[in-house]
Amino acid sequence: MNRQRFHVKKGDQVQVISGNHKGATGKILQVLTKKQQVLVEGVRMIKKTQRKSQEYPTGAILTREGPIHISNVKLLQPAEKPPKKNQDRREGGGE
Repeated sequence: MNRQRFHVKKGDQVQVISGNHKGATGKILQVLTKKQQVLVEGVRMIKKTQRKSQEYPTGAILTREGPIHISNVKLLQPAEKPPKKNQDRREGGGE
């Protein structure tokens, strides 16, 4: 089984480049690796019905993000991460 690498990951700022939501931007909430899809914050909001339960005694209609294929998004800004130890030494200028 090969492990696939994607150009985006959770927390990245992306823009939708094709489809009904073209031009929309948002932050990646989740990457669905097996389906090659991502959930982007505030993009492709779908309505899902919730059955009656103790938590929802009358049932409910919930809105949440729907998945978008990973090929339909482009990376705008990668997630911030602290520099590694080796990078700190190189930036010192060889002191």
